[in-house]
Amino acid sequence: MLYWGIKLVLVAPLLRLLLRPTIVGAAHVPRTGPVILAGNHLSFMDPVALAALARRRVHFLAASNYYRQRGFARVVGWFLTATGMKPIDRAGGSASEASLRAGLAVLASGEVLGIYPEGSRSRDGRLHRGRTGVARLAMLSGAPVVPVAMVGTDAVIPVGGGVIPRIRPIGMRIGAPLPAPAADATDGAALRAFTDRIMAALQELGGQEYVDEYTLNRHR
Repeated sequence: MLYWGIKLVLVAPLLRLLLRPTIVGAAHVPRTGPVILAGNHLSFMDPVALAALARRRVHFLAASNYYRQRGFARVVGWFLTATGMKPIDRAGGSASEASLRAGLAVLASGEVLGIYPEGSRSRDGRLHRGRTGVARLAMLSGAPVVPVAMVGTDAVIPVGGGVIPRIRPIGMRIGAPLPAPAADATDGAALRAFTDRIMAALQELGGQEYVDEYTLNRHR
């Protein structure tokens, strides 16, 4: 109840009023059942906009450093907690397995999981190489992956550009679901191929330049 109250009464109306979002392809998100929403990541605004504009409740696997930010980013962390965010430590190793288990638990309950395959925000505005965790989640859960490209959110809250949001129009472009491949989740080649399909779909939807390099940890 708290989530829907915050979303429907406060966040969504305010976002629609100020940022005038254009949404394309909303019908591609299944109305029921587990689904992974895989997005590009330009700004702290991305998960807020996605959670506010999606018809269904979106649970995020988000970096625990949201709680250590200042200004609007701290508000983002608070809002995502209200949506059911699963804070994760991206240090690797056992932390990665914990993230996988948390994501699978969301999908096993038939809900929507939001994830950013790049792993962190893009500082240069380009779309970077995706990490294969999203493919593992899809293969293990059987959930389809729906690519969601945000447009213009980097103008609202630029990376390194301050903490006060700017009033700019944004867009959300949603692509057709990519069925989870029936493959062994330990098959590295299959994981990479499916992840690359997701990133290609995001590049086509959002029009970002693609670079086949990972974002760096300092870019979080």
